[in-house]
Amino acid sequence: MSRSEAKTGRAQSGDVGLFFRRFGSPGATPVLIQHGLSFFSYDWIEAASALAADREVVAMDMRGFGDSDSSPRGDYSLAAFAGDTIALLDHLGWRQAVLIGHSMGGRNATFCTAEHPGRVKALVLVDYSPENAPAGSKRVRAQVAGTPDTFESVDAAMLHFKNDPDEPAKRARFEAYLRKVEGGYAIKRDPYFREQFRRALETGQHPKLGVDMWQMLGRLQCPTLVIRGARSDMFAPETVARVRAANALIQVVEVDAGHNIAVENRDGFLSAVRPFLQQVEAHHEQDARA
Repeated sequence: MSRSEAKTGRAQSGDVGLFFRRFGSPGATPVLIQHGLSFFSYDWIEAASALAADREVVAMDMRGFGDSDSSPRGDYSLAAFAGDTIALLDHLGWRQAVLIGHSMGGRNATFCTAEHPGRVKALVLVDYSPENAPAGSKRVRAQVAGTPDTFESVDAAMLHFKNDPDEPAKRARFEAYLRKVEGGYAIKRDPYFREQFRRALETGQHPKLGVDMWQMLGRLQCPTLVIRGARSDMFAPETVARVRAANALIQVVEVDAGHNIAVENRDGFLSAVRPFLQQVEAHHEQDARA
């Protein structure tokens, strides 16, 4: 499936409109993908298309990101993100789905799955654990906090993030990730997130989630696959044992990649996810016959 074959749509969640990309046709349990902090649904087009061979797959822009609306009230709580997920599942007519969440999207997907167990058949966490490694946290804080309000051109934005403007695939990605504004271009992400990171750098105080995410992992009631990038600076190797111990339903695999697994090693990502999805369907069929 080419990029042009993805169907796009919008769903309403309270006062926020959600943008999504839809692939495939009804078949096996559908999949909903949630991106990370420095990403958006565009980054999942290739992986989503590949997973859609036997099912529907939707990659969403979370509130405040991509072509979804920012929250008028600045509500980016875990409960708000979970509410968006359920609203989108309802809009799509999906009684149950497999959630795939990368990084921050993994955090949001974990919370949603723990709070709404009847709506999630299985969960895939991509380079997410409740404890970020110090090196990756430092990198992300500096990158997000240092994002300018505007860039004078697409080239300027690409160079700021250390990308070669002459690489066609990366240029296409930045053209999708930037919106034209007065004075140039701005990243499609609510400045709320940048300001949070700036305050954290200034004060040394990190925003409080108000939720124990280790406890959320323990509450999961569905099969859960955790995929760690073997070269990730966000998910430390020493955290793996604690993730496994959090819940007997969790299995952990490693893929040769950094933090952005599905883009850096799409084949490795698919090789980890496809057998897991097959297991989920097999268990479902056994339960249906029982």
